[in-house]
Amino acid sequence: MTGTPETTPDGRYIIVRGRLWRTSNPALSEDQRESLVKRLMDARRSVAAARRVNDPAAEKLARGKVHAAKVELGERGPVWWSDGAPDYNRHLLKNTPYADAAQAAAPADGDSRP
Repeated sequence: MTGTPETTPDGRYIIVRGRLWRTSNPALSEDQRESLVKRLMDARRSVAAARRVNDPAAEKLARGKVHAAKVELGERGPVWWSDGAPDYNRHLLKNTPYADAAQAAAPADGDSRP
């Protein structure tokens, strides 16, 4: 796997195993983004810790923090673009208008992407 995931031509989504995932809002400052990513990762570690000790209440609280950070990053909740385009977050690539562009970008020798 390469370090950088494939993105849609408009940069709104990354493509992971044939599914679209909304990218962070590019209008966020680097400091804002860095702070939010730190909060997200802290919350994810809290989810893992709660699961290790089988604490459903702590896990629910931590998952809420993960969700809040993702909303602030623009990866969930209201879309960060303003052109009225629909949100295809979590949709299968093949079921979206991006499918044709992805197929056109596929290697000509028939190799499939990981």
